[in-house]
Amino acid sequence: MRHVDVLIIGGGPAGISAAIWCKRLGIDCLLLEEQSQLGGQLFNIFNEIIDYPGMRTKNGIEMQREMVKHFVEMDCLYEVNTKVLFIDERSKTVKVKKQAKEQEICYTYLILATGSSQRKLGVPGEQQMIDRGEVYSASADGERLKGKTVAIIGGGDRAFEGAHLLSSKAREVYLIHRSTRFKAREQYVERVISNPCIKVMTDTEVTAIHGDRHVTSIDLECKNKEYKSKNLLVDAALIRLGVAPNVDLIKGKVATAQNGLIVTDDVHQSSNPFIYAVGDACTTPLFSSISSSAGQGTIVAKHISNLLNEA
Repeated sequence: MRHVDVLIIGGGPAGISAAIWCKRLGIDCLLLEEQSQLGGQLFNIFNEIIDYPGMRTKNGIEMQREMVKHFVEMDCLYEVNTKVLFIDERSKTVKVKKQAKEQEICYTYLILATGSSQRKLGVPGEQQMIDRGEVYSASADGERLKGKTVAIIGGGDRAFEGAHLLSSKAREVYLIHRSTRFKAREQYVERVISNPCIKVMTDTEVTAIHGDRHVTSIDLECKNKEYKSKNLLVDAALIRLGVAPNVDLIKGKVATAQNGLIVTDDVHQSSNPFIYAVGDACTTPLFSSISSSAGQGTIVAKHISNLLNEA
């Protein structure tokens, strides 16, 4: 069985940062990434990144190239296309699958940098829409949605920003939210509410998404009209319900908060002294950022280095 002092699950900014610092501090470390490339959610950022100190990039893909270049130049050990199947916290082993072959890796310390995923509506037709590739970015897909009728579902910053961006491209934009209260910042709300090209529908839930080859309509249930149901013709539906941490692998094995985030202390140690969490797996979405994720990876690597030296 293979053994490493530090095993990192997840190849986004948090995991990359932890691995770089482990390498710098002389720690035997291996990073595992399920996808074919490192970078995590950087691939989903299409707008300019202007708030990462010392690095200004046109989009997340450009930042991914810079980070991975640094990572590779440091000669960090990693494996991509590697799916983690199970974590046994008692024996401190992880079962992984790569190219149909399973193996076990033993660790001294485990760092979870598993990130987060977009929350889903959980309604009929949603998964079929996703499987067809009808997942749009308001900043990158404006031309693809030009002249279309678009529904944006959500009440946070991303929903309102997306509605504003698409209002100059789409024929019609509907912003649909299940409540009358929004989580978006006030300046975003004011900008959308005052835009005559955007129709805001509150107290309204999407109950189904229709279309065989592409989205054709959505079913709505309007609570403010005594649960009156209606069908709305649209060409695209953008789901903006926020994110959920990717913590299924560790559920029941470490303490988690009500929102699903892994509970950690000031050095990002979980309730299990040999398991740490960094990035979106343990950070409230409001405070999540690329820079904070990278910083958390640094903290954990330095802390583990001290523990190994003391041992």
